[in-house]
Amino acid sequence: MNRNDLPACEDLPSNWGRWGEDDQLGTLNLIDDAARARAAAEVRDGTSVSLARPTSPVSLTTGLSPVGAPEMIPAAVMQMVNFNGFTPVAATDSLLINTHNAGLTHLDAVSHMPVDGHIYPGVPLEEAVAPVGVRHGSADPFTRGIITRGVLLDLAPQGSPLGAEQRIGGDDLDAALDRQDVEVHPGDAIVVRGDWDLNRSTTSPAPGLDLSAVEWLDAHGASLFVGDIGDARPPSFPMPMHQVALARLGMPLVDVARLDELARTCRDLQRWAFMLALAPPRILGTTGLAVNPLAVF
Repeated sequence: MNRNDLPACEDLPSNWGRWGEDDQLGTLNLIDDAARARAAAEVRDGTSVSLARPTSPVSLTTGLSPVGAPEMIPAAVMQMVNFNGFTPVAATDSLLINTHNAGLTHLDAVSHMPVDGHIYPGVPLEEAVAPVGVRHGSADPFTRGIITRGVLLDLAPQGSPLGAEQRIGGDDLDAALDRQDVEVHPGDAIVVRGDWDLNRSTTSPAPGLDLSAVEWLDAHGASLFVGDIGDARPPSFPMPMHQVALARLGMPLVDVARLDELARTCRDLQRWAFMLALAPPRILGTTGLAVNPLAVF
């Protein structure tokens, strides 16, 4: 079957084939020189804010067991400190990172989520992913760095987190855009704050975006999604963010961001757009990477 004829994307937004059969950038293709120039123009006073949540490692000897409630997966980061003798010349440590963990801000590559046995934009899973690493759709393109204009859409501006049952649609994103009087340009990263912490039992309900929100992101030419919310819990299928935005549109996702300081800075400055910079480590062949996004005003 020709990749462009695959049935998986017929009824949902899709970029399969838009940038070629072997594309690995997805919507990052929308970040051109003009998009980076718009990002640079947002830097005026040099204020910088991290969008990553702090993550404290646990001991490697205990971290492989479920942490917290029985429904929790193993720890985000496990650590073993290496001593070189009783009086070490240097102290070093080894880290075991569980990348796709709700306790760690991370960037999802398109290989993270297959669609009907295929990876964006239609590469068979067995060709893309192997036990020794990812051959197609890895986080490798991210390691060159991502710089674009970011726009915060604050869905909890009054200090009250979204309700666990809330589902965010395109109309909600439009309302936030109008409330903040800011424009979105193709290639921008969209940052969505629900004032929510997803690092809790996977069985507990949580708010999330619906398919109309993904269609909104697509229509506005979003290159990247950053959020402290994403797919709702319990999930609906297809999962809008992971199985449509990521897997079908090829839109990288920054999961479990910490956005409170960003929201305070935006309110103080009355500016909702900024330069967003991501520089993940150059570790190749992965389904995603831990990341510390920076907003610069």
